[in-house]
Parts: sequence; C-alpha cells; structure tokens
Amino acid sequence: MTLSSIVNLIFMKSNIKSILKIIFFGLITILIIIQFLPIGKNHTNPPVMKEPQWDTPQTRATFIRACADCHSNETKWPWYSNIAPVSWLIQDHVDEGREHLNISEWGMRKYHEDDAVKEVEKGAMPLEGYLFLHSEAKLTQQEKEEFIQGLKATFGSEEEETEHTESEIEE
Repeated sequence: MTLSSIVNLIFMKSNIKSILKIIFFGLITILIIIQFLPIGKNHTNPPVMKEPQWDTPQTRATFIRACADCHSNETKWPWYSNIAPVSWLIQDHVDEGREHLNISEWGMRKYHEDDAVKEVEKGAMPLEGYLFLHSEAKLTQQEKEEFIQGLKATFGSEEEETEHTESEIEE
C-alpha cells in the first residue's frame, strides 16, 4: 500500500462517518418535527351508548381484555400512543376497529358481528402487533374456544340468521 492510498482510505472513512452523522441527526430532527403534527392524537373515548347483551360475564371480560382497545369506546391509550409515527398506526387501528365493530355503540349501526367470530377463529384477531405489546390479550386454546362460543351466543351466527329468515318466509 502506498502512502496516497492510505490517505485516501482515511479520508474516505472520515467522509463515511460524516455522512452517517448527517443522516443520523437528520432522522432525529425529522422525528422531533413530526411530534408537532396533529396526526394520530385524537385519543377520545366517546361515551358508551349501549353494549350487547353478553351471554356471560366471562365473554365480556375476555372481549374487554383482548378486543376492547380497538373495538369499543373504552380504549386504553398507552404512553407510546402519543409518539409519532407509532401514534399514527395506533390511531388508525382504533379508528378502523371501531368502524368495523364497536360494542359501545351496540344497535346504533349495523355491524357484521359474525365477522368477529370468524376473525377470532382464524387467529387473525387480536392482531399480532397488538399481542406483542399486550401479552394479557393472548388467549390460550381453551380460552379461545370458550370465547368463540360466547361470541356466537352473544352475537348470534349466520346459520341462526339464515334459519330465522327462512322460518319467517314460511310463515
């Protein structure tokens, strides 16, 4: 190695360090600036209007434990729900969850409650990301089976609705 190649190598390493410092401080600056954007900070819990008639207190307790943060007006907003960009994701999940099924506004609009049963059966709910931060929402296999039966008893099922509709037609 010649002296000029060693100097070039040292100069290149210091350039890389400078570029990495600029990128690091740029990212920190962006993270600070986005904290002031009014996105993902609508942490409201409207009043509970009406809940479904739960089949058992256990079904309700399991729903509150595993589902209510996104599917009710009783969301518990953790400290990190105020830090962007995480706050944006959490707000979106809660808004979307309440739109699909909100037990605090039972009977106020039409929900597809049977979808809730299917999502739990498939293991799609609660969401993996939610379970990562909320281990109490993880259901054992037995809890899951009991919960599914409880949801079916509380919400009814498509089969019951189909049978009911067919018997109404016969009358």
